[in-house]
Amino acid sequence: MRIKVCGMTSAGQVLQLDDMGVEFAGFIFYPKSPRYVYKFMSRQEIKKIKGRGINKVGVFVNAPVEEVLQAVDDCGLYLVQLHGDETPKYCEKIADYVTVVKAFRLRENENVLWKVKDYRDIADMFLFDTDGAGYGGTGRKFDWKMLQGLNIGKPFFLSGGIEPGDTDKLKEFVKDPVAKDLFSIDVNSKFEISPGIKDMNKIKDFITAIKQV
Repeated sequence: MRIKVCGMTSAGQVLQLDDMGVEFAGFIFYPKSPRYVYKFMSRQEIKKIKGRGINKVGVFVNAPVEEVLQAVDDCGLYLVQLHGDETPKYCEKIADYVTVVKAFRLRENENVLWKVKDYRDIADMFLFDTDGAGYGGTGRKFDWKMLQGLNIGKPFFLSGGIEPGDTDKLKEFVKDPVAKDLFSIDVNSKFEISPGIKDMNKIKDFITAIKQV
Protein backbone atom coordinates (compact mmCIF):
# COMPACT_ATOMS: atom_id res chain seq x y z
CA MET A 1 0.00 0.00 0.00
CA ARG A 2 1.34 3.43 -0.94
CA ILE A 3 1.83 6.11 1.71
CA LYS A 4 1.75 9.90 1.53
CA VAL A 5 3.09 11.92 4.45
CA CYS A 6 1.75 15.44 4.25
CA GLY A 7 2.75 18.74 5.84
CA MET A 8 6.50 18.33 5.31
CA THR A 9 8.75 21.26 6.24
CA SER A 10 12.23 19.68 6.29
CA ALA A 11 14.30 18.38 3.38
CA GLY A 12 16.12 16.04 5.75
CA GLN A 13 12.90 14.43 6.90
CA VAL A 14 11.68 14.03 3.32
CA LEU A 15 14.85 12.14 2.48
CA GLN A 16 14.34 9.96 5.56
CA LEU A 17 10.86 9.14 4.27
CA ASP A 18 12.39 8.26 0.93
CA ASP A 19 14.76 5.83 2.65
CA MET A 20 11.75 4.23 4.37
CA GLY A 21 9.98 3.66 1.05
CA VAL A 22 7.31 6.37 1.36
CA GLU A 23 5.98 7.22 -2.10
CA PHE A 24 4.65 10.78 -1.60
CA ALA A 25 5.66 13.83 0.45
CA GLY A 26 3.12 16.63 0.72
CA PHE A 27 4.05 20.30 0.96
CA ILE A 28 1.34 22.74 1.99
CA PHE A 29 1.20 25.98 -0.01
CA TYR A 30 -1.70 27.47 1.97
CA PRO A 31 -0.52 30.55 3.90
CA LYS A 32 -3.02 30.06 6.75
CA SER A 33 -1.70 26.59 7.56
CA PRO A 34 0.79 26.16 10.44
CA ARG A 35 2.65 23.91 8.01
CA TYR A 36 2.86 26.52 5.24
CA VAL A 37 6.03 25.36 3.55
CA TYR A 38 7.41 28.77 2.61
CA LYS A 39 7.73 29.62 6.30
CA PHE A 40 10.30 26.86 6.55
CA MET A 41 11.87 26.39 3.12
CA SER A 42 12.58 28.39 -0.02
CA ARG A 43 11.48 27.39 -3.51
CA GLN A 44 15.06 26.47 -4.33
CA GLU A 45 15.36 24.21 -1.28
CA ILE A 46 12.16 22.38 -2.18
CA LYS A 47 13.23 21.94 -5.79
CA LYS A 48 16.59 20.45 -4.74
CA ILE A 49 14.88 17.58 -2.91
CA LYS A 50 15.37 14.56 -5.13
CA GLY A 51 14.81 11.20 -3.50
CA ARG A 52 15.11 7.86 -5.22
CA GLY A 53 11.40 7.09 -5.21
CA ILE A 54 9.50 9.79 -3.34
CA ASN A 55 7.31 12.24 -5.25
CA LYS A 56 6.60 15.84 -4.20
CA VAL A 57 2.95 16.84 -3.88
CA GLY A 58 1.88 20.48 -3.60
CA VAL A 59 -1.27 21.14 -1.57
CA PHE A 60 -3.18 24.31 -2.54
CA VAL A 61 -6.40 25.95 -1.37
CA ASN A 62 -8.25 28.23 -3.81
CA ALA A 63 -4.99 29.67 -5.15
CA PRO A 64 -4.82 31.50 -8.49
CA VAL A 65 -4.06 29.13 -11.37
CA GLU A 66 -0.89 31.04 -12.25
CA GLU A 67 0.37 30.74 -8.68
CA VAL A 68 -0.12 26.98 -8.67
CA LEU A 69 1.60 26.46 -12.01
CA GLN A 70 4.49 28.69 -10.98
CA ALA A 71 4.98 26.64 -7.81
CA VAL A 72 4.96 23.44 -9.87
CA ASP A 73 7.86 24.77 -11.91
CA ASP A 74 9.73 26.51 -9.10
CA CYS A 75 9.54 23.57 -6.68
CA GLY A 76 9.58 20.60 -9.05
CA LEU A 77 6.20 19.25 -7.97
CA TYR A 78 4.99 15.92 -9.33
CA LEU A 79 1.36 16.20 -8.23
CA VAL A 80 -0.99 19.02 -7.25
CA GLN A 81 -3.60 18.44 -4.55
CA LEU A 82 -6.50 20.91 -4.64
CA HIS A 83 -8.01 21.11 -1.17
CA GLY A 84 -10.41 24.04 -1.46
CA ASP A 85 -13.57 24.89 -3.41
CA GLU A 86 -11.96 24.61 -6.82
CA THR A 87 -14.47 24.25 -9.66
CA PRO A 88 -14.21 21.57 -12.36
CA LYS A 89 -13.19 24.28 -14.84
CA TYR A 90 -10.39 25.43 -12.53
CA CYS A 91 -9.20 21.83 -12.03
CA GLU A 92 -9.15 21.31 -15.79
CA LYS A 93 -6.75 24.23 -16.25
CA ILE A 94 -4.35 22.70 -13.73
CA ALA A 95 -4.81 19.17 -15.09
CA ASP A 96 -3.70 20.34 -18.52
CA TYR A 97 -0.29 20.97 -16.95
CA VAL A 98 0.21 18.52 -14.08
CA THR A 99 -1.45 15.52 -12.42
CA VAL A 100 -4.33 16.69 -10.19
CA VAL A 101 -5.67 15.19 -6.98
CA LYS A 102 -9.01 16.79 -6.04
CA ALA A 103 -9.73 16.63 -2.33
CA PHE A 104 -13.26 16.37 -0.96
CA ARG A 105 -14.10 17.26 2.64
CA LEU A 106 -17.07 15.09 3.47
CA ARG A 107 -19.83 15.72 5.99
CA GLU A 108 -21.64 12.94 7.79
CA ASN A 109 -24.03 11.02 5.51
CA GLU A 110 -23.03 13.08 2.46
CA ASN A 111 -23.64 11.55 -0.97
CA VAL A 112 -20.07 10.86 -2.05
CA LEU A 113 -20.76 9.87 -5.65
CA TRP A 114 -22.91 12.95 -6.22
CA LYS A 115 -20.20 15.20 -4.81
CA VAL A 116 -17.47 13.85 -7.09
CA LYS A 117 -19.49 13.39 -10.29
CA ASP A 118 -18.54 16.70 -11.97
CA TYR A 119 -14.83 16.02 -11.38
CA ARG A 120 -14.72 12.41 -12.53
CA ASP A 121 -13.54 13.17 -16.06
CA ILE A 122 -11.21 15.99 -15.03
CA ALA A 123 -9.23 15.11 -11.91
CA ASP A 124 -6.70 12.30 -12.15
CA MET A 125 -7.28 11.17 -8.57
CA PHE A 126 -9.48 11.98 -5.58
CA LEU A 127 -8.74 12.42 -1.88
CA PHE A 128 -11.32 11.97 0.85
CA ASP A 129 -11.02 13.85 4.14
CA THR A 130 -13.17 15.04 7.04
CA ASP A 131 -15.10 18.28 6.70
CA GLY A 132 -14.38 20.98 9.26
CA ALA A 133 -14.17 24.70 9.82
CA GLY A 134 -11.75 26.32 7.41
CA TYR A 135 -9.62 24.44 4.88
CA GLY A 136 -6.96 21.78 4.98
CA GLY A 137 -6.79 18.70 7.12
CA THR A 138 -8.63 18.76 10.42
CA GLY A 139 -6.86 15.85 12.10
CA ARG A 140 -10.35 14.52 12.88
CA LYS A 141 -11.32 10.97 12.07
CA PHE A 142 -12.93 10.37 8.70
CA ASP A 143 -15.78 7.86 8.77
CA TRP A 144 -14.59 5.32 6.22
CA LYS A 145 -18.01 3.64 6.28
CA MET A 146 -19.18 6.45 3.98
CA LEU A 147 -17.10 4.86 1.22
CA GLN A 148 -17.87 1.21 1.81
CA GLY A 149 -19.65 -0.52 -1.04
CA LEU A 150 -19.17 2.38 -3.45
CA ASN A 151 -17.64 2.21 -6.90
CA ILE A 152 -15.48 5.34 -6.92
CA GLY A 153 -14.07 4.47 -10.32
CA LYS A 154 -11.06 6.70 -9.78
CA PRO A 155 -7.83 6.16 -7.79
CA PHE A 156 -8.16 7.85 -4.40
CA PHE A 157 -6.16 8.83 -1.33
CA LEU A 158 -7.67 7.98 2.05
CA SER A 159 -7.09 10.72 4.61
CA GLY A 160 -8.68 12.12 7.76
CA GLY A 161 -6.96 11.71 11.11
CA ILE A 162 -5.22 8.41 10.35
CA GLU A 163 -3.02 7.53 13.33
CA PRO A 164 -0.44 4.89 14.34
CA GLY A 165 -3.04 2.57 15.86
CA ASP A 166 -5.19 2.37 12.73
CA THR A 167 -3.40 -0.46 10.95
CA ASP A 168 -5.98 -3.09 11.88
CA LYS A 169 -8.82 -0.83 10.71
CA LEU A 170 -7.00 -0.27 7.43
CA LYS A 171 -6.60 -4.01 6.99
CA GLU A 172 -10.36 -4.33 7.31
CA PHE A 173 -11.02 -1.41 4.95
CA VAL A 174 -9.00 -2.95 2.13
CA LYS A 175 -11.29 -5.99 2.18
CA ASP A 176 -14.22 -3.81 1.05
CA PRO A 177 -14.94 -3.58 -2.71
CA VAL A 178 -14.32 0.19 -2.67
CA ALA A 179 -10.67 -0.45 -1.86
CA LYS A 180 -10.03 -1.64 -5.41
CA ASP A 181 -9.57 2.08 -6.17
CA LEU A 182 -7.52 2.88 -3.04
CA PHE A 183 -4.31 4.42 -4.38
CA SER A 184 -2.64 5.61 -1.19
CA ILE A 185 -3.24 6.50 2.42
CA ASP A 186 -2.44 10.01 3.62
CA VAL A 187 -1.09 10.78 7.10
CA ASN A 188 -0.10 14.01 8.78
CA SER A 189 -0.79 15.47 12.22
CA LYS A 190 -1.08 12.21 14.16
CA PHE A 191 2.56 11.49 13.33
CA GLU A 192 4.01 14.80 14.48
CA ILE A 193 6.10 16.13 17.33
CA SER A 194 4.96 19.66 16.42
CA PRO A 195 3.31 21.13 13.28
CA GLY A 196 5.47 20.17 10.32
CA ILE A 197 7.98 18.14 12.35
CA LYS A 198 7.34 14.43 12.04
CA ASP A 199 7.98 11.69 14.57
CA MET A 200 10.05 9.47 12.32
CA ASN A 201 9.93 6.49 14.69
CA LYS A 202 6.13 6.50 14.61
CA ILE A 203 6.17 6.70 10.83
CA LYS A 204 8.72 3.90 10.51
CA ASP A 205 6.68 1.57 12.73
CA PHE A 206 3.50 2.45 10.84
CA ILE A 207 5.14 1.76 7.48
CA THR A 208 6.40 -1.61 8.66
CA ALA A 209 2.86 -2.58 9.64
CA ILE A 210 1.01 -1.04 6.70
CA LYS A 211 3.25 -2.43 3.99
CA GLN A 212 2.04 -5.87 5.00
CA VAL A 213 -1.54 -4.94 4.07
